[in-house]
Amino acid sequence: MISLKSEEGLKTLREAGVILAGIMRQLQKHAKEGIATEDLDKIAQELMQEAGVVSAFKDYRGFPAHICTSINDEVVHGIPGKRVLEGGDILSIDAGIKYKGYFSDTAITVAVGEIGSKQKKLIEVARRSLFEGIKKAKVNNRLTDISYAIQNYVEKNGFSVVRDFVGHGIGTSLHEAPEIPNFGRPHQGPVLKSGMVFAVEPMVNMGSWEVIMLDNNWTAATKDGLASAHFEHTIVITDNGPVILTN
Repeated sequence: MISLKSEEGLKTLREAGVILAGIMRQLQKHAKEGIATEDLDKIAQELMQEAGVVSAFKDYRGFPAHICTSINDEVVHGIPGKRVLEGGDILSIDAGIKYKGYFSDTAITVAVGEIGSKQKKLIEVARRSLFEGIKKAKVNNRLTDISYAIQNYVEKNGFSVVRDFVGHGIGTSLHEAPEIPNFGRPHQGPVLKSGMVFAVEPMVNMGSWEVIMLDNNWTAATKDGLASAHFEHTIVITDNGPVILTN
């Protein structure tokens, strides 16, 4: 069952989204050549402490870090470590927080130094596909209208959407119903209603959509070794259209 959030809950979720967006802006500024991903994680921890929030990811099912840092062919759930960012890398940062009993979740992919034109297009198509999906998050549409819009935009631009990982509802838990695939036929699934809060998150691969799990049992990477990009916003469906909470 998909929960409809109360006005009080939505107020808290809006506050959480503003806090998380600010943290992500700061992390993006630090995502430069020469920094180790474990140092980005330490910065995230400090920013969260300053804001009076806690990481939604740390110790979630045993995850060892405050944020996810996925580089190049890593799709999602990259674990921060000794790896130092180099020019030509692309880095996906996924961050979530818990604030006053509610969760917020967002992700971006950024270029480290100069990157190739194909990588630039991948990042832009992934970013744009998120907004194409969000545009369909309207009252009386169906869930897979979001999914279809994402897949259609990605594939017409020559890339593929990951099938093994999906977006999700969010609120008093990090992952709530429903699952939100980034692919599928339109006009399927539950009817969308005002008060639903979703984390929409396309993961877009340069080559095949297929992924493999790395030895750490957390990180997913592309099967063909080509690059991947990931974007995510927490949104609320309203009578006046979708509102991005983590903008």
